[in-house]
Amino acid sequence: MSQVMLRAAVVAAVLLMAAPAAGQAQAADGGWTVPRTPWGAPDLQGIWTNATLTPMERPAALGDTSILTTNQADEFEVRSAAERVANDRFIPGVVGAYNQFWMDAGTTVVESLRTSLVTDPPDGRIPWSEAGRARLESDTASYGVGPYDSWVDADTGERCLTDGLPLVPLQGYNMNYHILQAPGWIAILNEMFHEYRVIPLDGRGPIPPAIGEWMGGGTARWEGDTLVIESNRFADRGHYIWRATWRAVRTGLHLVERFTRVDEQTIDYEFTMTDPEMFTAPWTALIPMTTDHASRGVTSGPMYEYACHEGNYGLLNMLRGARAQERD
Repeated sequence: MSQVMLRAAVVAAVLLMAAPAAGQAQAADGGWTVPRTPWGAPDLQGIWTNATLTPMERPAALGDTSILTTNQADEFEVRSAAERVANDRFIPGVVGAYNQFWMDAGTTVVESLRTSLVTDPPDGRIPWSEAGRARLESDTASYGVGPYDSWVDADTGERCLTDGLPLVPLQGYNMNYHILQAPGWIAILNEMFHEYRVIPLDGRGPIPPAIGEWMGGGTARWEGDTLVIESNRFADRGHYIWRATWRAVRTGLHLVERFTRVDEQTIDYEFTMTDPEMFTAPWTALIPMTTDHASRGVTSGPMYEYACHEGNYGLLNMLRGARAQERD
């Protein structure tokens, strides 16, 4: 059985085995407690979104401001909505991208009113190393510009592969995640690219280092009521072009993700990235996920298949366009 077939079989098994939650126990004082699966694990199942207007890094203009006032948050949300309307126009001669009808980026900042999703370092910025900063600047300068001599000159998302880990609200749409549990397993289906991870919770060791995976070959464990997924068996794909440089799949990357259910509709998703080549120190971000999609201003309902490829004529036309420019 191939690796793809094996993973598909495991996903099917998780779907069949994931029974309804045993129910939410009430605390002695009548307050909320973490719901449990029939086998006693914290129940994280559901369709979650992490859509938010809060940026990954704190804007330089905010300086040392780590928390917005309520008025500042309201003004930012109103301004963001107005900018979307102003920028959503057809420009003759410019292909552009999807208009706002197809976007679903959310309309609110996180409830904590933090100015960045990055929580450590305290300045809310990714601590780039010299080499990492150089790669970021190179990627930024060439992004959307080319040259487009081959399919590898398009980023991994344009190639319908992946935008990488962790789970972050960067693409402007499809920021939904279906979490399923079964004894000894957890599965996470990402709406974007229809990519899924099937992660063992039975104490087995990680895959051998020589077998690198795009999703890091993670293993999971419980620390109290927090699910911890540790991934450090990434494939060597750092030389590809990535939409976000810091998410590039690299052999030196070590990712730790933490999922903590904090109320009936919220999971605090926290991750820490370590890569001495790209960053001067480990750094951490915290992104609340919710099943109350309407509260984030995004579409509510089930997840549908995101069939990114469908022949991927967009990539072919990018290469054709580049050849046409050369002829001109």
